[in-house]
Amino acid sequence: MAGDTSDPPEQAPLTGLLDRVQQAGQRRDSVSLGAILESVGRRSFAPFLLIAGLITLAPLIGDIPGVPTLMATLVILSSGQLLVGRDHIWLPAWLLERRVSRERFAKATRLMQRPVRWVDRLLKQRLVWLTRPPAHFPVALTCLLIALAMPPMEVVPFTANGAGLALTLFALALLANDGLMALLGYLLTGSTLALVILNLV
Repeated sequence: MAGDTSDPPEQAPLTGLLDRVQQAGQRRDSVSLGAILESVGRRSFAPFLLIAGLITLAPLIGDIPGVPTLMATLVILSSGQLLVGRDHIWLPAWLLERRVSRERFAKATRLMQRPVRWVDRLLKQRLVWLTRPPAHFPVALTCLLIALAMPPMEVVPFTANGAGLALTLFALALLANDGLMALLGYLLTGSTLALVILNLV
């Protein structure tokens, strides 16, 4: 099901997922979003969240104009389909064909390897009532709210990074059944959205 968790925490879920992502589209000079998503599977919501969060956070990629909005589109489509009960996430071809150069992609993923290993050591099963069904529905609703707010975040410094981090925290929570990550995600979402509102009013 789309709301199911993926790898158990003892398998270092974030490191394992990054390893798979690095193999995406290896024989091409650019990497498509479709290739990245196929490398992690199209039946689980958590990897979609994690890809969107990490790309928004990633140096050399997340700071490209329009990338936060593109990732917001991915989150809106995937979270919306989870909320209506789809067990396989569909995405339009125009979104899947969005590309980044192989050089930029490889450099960004290499920079993420050390922090990813560090984060994996922090993950463990706790407060699981915040991650197991039906708790994935409020997570999806919150991520949908984050995604809807991401386009204006492109003009408010650092708020898109906060959104990317919140999405990453929710993804980690679902992947590792770590409710503490979900709790941190809710807190970060509230503070980031408050900052956006204060800067736009």
